[in-house]
Amino acid sequence: MRLLLKFPNFKFVWMPKASCRLFSKHGRRCAPINVSDPELPDVYKMPEYFNFAHDVLDKWTQLEKDGRRSSSNPALWWVGGKGDEVKWSFEELGLLSRKAATVLSAACGLKRGDRLMVILPRIPEWWLITVGCIRTGIVFIPATTQLRANDILYRLQSSEAKCIITNDMLAPAVDSVVSKCQFLKTKVIVSEAMPIIHIAAPGDHTPVKTKHHEPMVIYFTSGTTGYPKMVEHSCSSFGIGLTGVGSVIWGLSDTGWVKFAYTSFFSPWIQGSCVFAHGMLLKLHSYFSVTNSSDSNTILKYFLSYRFMSLEHCVSGGEPNNPEVMKQWKSKTGLDIYEGYGQTETVLVCCSSREMKIKPGAIGKPVAPYDVQIIDENCNTLPPGEEGDIALRIKPTRPFCLFSRYVGDPEKTAATERGDFYITGDRGFKDEDGYIWFVGRADDIILSSGYRIGPFEVEHALMEHPAVAESAVVSSPDPIRGEVVKAFIVLSPNYTSHDPEKLTLELQEHVKKVTAPYKYPRKVEFVEHLPKTISGKVQRKQLRNKEWGKI
Repeated sequence: MRLLLKFPNFKFVWMPKASCRLFSKHGRRCAPINVSDPELPDVYKMPEYFNFAHDVLDKWTQLEKDGRRSSSNPALWWVGGKGDEVKWSFEELGLLSRKAATVLSAACGLKRGDRLMVILPRIPEWWLITVGCIRTGIVFIPATTQLRANDILYRLQSSEAKCIITNDMLAPAVDSVVSKCQFLKTKVIVSEAMPIIHIAAPGDHTPVKTKHHEPMVIYFTSGTTGYPKMVEHSCSSFGIGLTGVGSVIWGLSDTGWVKFAYTSFFSPWIQGSCVFAHGMLLKLHSYFSVTNSSDSNTILKYFLSYRFMSLEHCVSGGEPNNPEVMKQWKSKTGLDIYEGYGQTETVLVCCSSREMKIKPGAIGKPVAPYDVQIIDENCNTLPPGEEGDIALRIKPTRPFCLFSRYVGDPEKTAATERGDFYITGDRGFKDEDGYIWFVGRADDIILSSGYRIGPFEVEHALMEHPAVAESAVVSSPDPIRGEVVKAFIVLSPNYTSHDPEKLTLELQEHVKKVTAPYKYPRKVEFVEHLPKTISGKVQRKQLRNKEWGKI
């Protein structure tokens, strides 16, 4: 197979060529690769054993000792809310994480395969605990600090976690439910008065030899369409990176979501880059030498009022890019916004890069080892321009990045497959240049008078109007058209006193001018807020059910 240079910043931990070394003098971790090569998943060879802590982090430690990586660019750079800083080289990270591994296995009594839930904000201990889990073969379960007692109870009971680590702020919520969790044996509280990094423990822990397909981490989905599912990923799921050596990478996602693990853990450290984390948000781009940023479109819109001294590259994910925000960002910073698309189950599926022409609204091109196709209900591959299900080919070889299963739910796991494909549940189309365009979730599509209307196009059009702070578009019953587009809108402060009827007409006319007229919202309702999941995703299902009289 001929390997071509397509994305120079796209790296794998391993490659099927014997001549490719994991680490080299110049930091390259793999041979150049054509990330759009549809044959790649069929020939990709996985190592039998893989442990991220041993095979990646400890290798960087050795390179530092050998003088082949400068420790002046730390592995982790954390800035607290009071301006206090922590900077660890890979050698320091290795030592402290081995101590954490000793605490988990000895003091907490956990062993390989046990499950540990970690509910911590972006503090150094989060990284030590997760690396410690990887070293010991303990399956870690990250969760957002926004959880309430009932949320924690559901997750502890469902996961059968034997240990939970959280902070003193969430300790009361945990204490209120632990009596109902029969599998839970140990609780660890991390606080400013007793940080894990100050616990005395031996630093000579030897990492376990894990097979690449062994479970490493379980993520709970955000529950957009029902109760959160437990998504299990293997030790090899995150063996892929998208950043440049020497960069300082800042990801703003919550620690409970897979995006955080990808942008603020695995991807940067595969490259030997610095993970930048914060306890305070304001002015960080201005005061610290952040070169790469991974934010949501909403956060980028907020940052438009700030200066960016060192920023060189910006990636957005978690929600579709808004073309208007992309335009404003380019005007303000001179930088493009590169989009990444993925799911909890898939990690990264598509992205745009510096070497590609950016098409506003497109989610980029497929990323190896994924072969992304648009298919119909009979698994037929559709031609360019025709809308269908966004699907990933899983036969004859299942991509290593794809999740292993929904824990405890074989029926839902099986339901994600159709023929030779994994069905993402998203709708989209591919253009003549191979770009994938996201239309919406399969259950979000609006069918009105024979037209298929994706909610995001209408929401994007609405967001270009200054009156709109937030919007969510769903279907609403109509006696003539079957269903029509309805928009729920949160108004910007300067427009809350405007006449609702006149503003509705103004917004409808605006949408007609921005996009195809048949997509305009025939119904508009102004609301104070939109229902959202813990991860901040709008719950369109709740709004849709309300419209159709299901709640």
